Amino acid sequence: MKNVDYIIVGDGYAGLFFAHQLIKNKKSFVIFSEGRKSASQVSAGIINPVVLKKFTTFWKAQEQIDFLKDSLKEIEAYTRKNYLIEASIHRIFHDENEQKLWLKKSGTEELSGFLDENFEHLDIVKNDFQAGKVTQSARLDVNGFFKGLFEYLENNNFLIKEKFDYTQLDPTGSSYKDLNFKNIIFCEGMGVKDNPYFSEIAVVPNKGHHIKAKLSQPIPENITIKKKHFLFPTGNGLYFYGGTYDRDQLHHHIDDSAVNQLVNGLSEFYPYDFEVEEVHFGFRPTVKDRRPIIGRHATLNNLYVFNGMGARGILNGCYFSRDLFRFIENDIPLHEEVSSKRFQ
Repeated sequence: MKNVDYIIVGDGYAGLFFAHQLIKNKKSFVIFSEGRKSASQVSAGIINPVVLKKFTTFWKAQEQIDFLKDSLKEIEAYTRKNYLIEASIHRIFHDENEQKLWLKKSGTEELSGFLDENFEHLDIVKNDFQAGKVTQSARLDVNGFFKGLFEYLENNNFLIKEKFDYTQLDPTGSSYKDLNFKNIIFCEGMGVKDNPYFSEIAVVPNKGHHIKAKLSQPIPENITIKKKHFLFPTGNGLYFYGGTYDRDQLHHHIDDSAVNQLVNGLSEFYPYDFEVEEVHFGFRPTVKDRRPIIGRHATLNNLYVFNGMGARGILNGCYFSRDLFRFIENDIPLHEEVSSKRFQ
């Protein structure tokens, strides 16, 4: 039998950022990855402190941005790669009212650090009312992040490439097959619905599509453009445009209506020809109150859930991984807003 401090089940942002906490704190662990692309792996990788529909911010936005940037520097120390892309979001205004609202909000204490009060005119795309820049926004190199971390985990014998089998788990004996563990963390996204220990948690699937398009006229490389959705270059002459939100069409194949929505959305502000080369989709685990669900099983004290990251998987997964680690190791209580107990 092999002894480990932790087993992590799930390989999205929650699982990998929690693995980072364990690496940083010199804990032994294994992480189960069944090799399917998670919602995290097809995500846009947008790092954004502002809700761009209403120009508002959210709970702990500044702390989450700061903590993410520090964590990515720590990850760079052992993967030898920097996954942060300094490409600010530029939100195209629909009309003068949006300009006025942005200016009003940029003068508030809550948003002055995030909304640049100087508007810009963007090249190539249609932006009759100009665009506002979100300061402190950026992108994660999603493909690089997962590739680099999986390589590191595999090279250090942390990675188990197989589907976790719940029937082989003995929580009372703290064992799984040939592993003895102290704690097991389930970070499975929507896969939690198949988990007999946490299937009742209140996560709701939200299906998101994005396209990869070939644009006939390139747009600037160093920014992320947002109108209805996000547009940015991904390399190889392709551009990411997405993603949609759908709580109703939850089948496991591409929705033509979502693709049409994206094509129409891009056509609205990109006035040149483009071709859709790829379509991708994933299921975000969302929660009614837009807070993650983190906590310990009601009766099995070595089982934990870390889920409900929603559309802010990078920021939530990174920031709350530390809270979960401190809760387990140091008995520091979780915020009531994210504790799984709030639904009991």
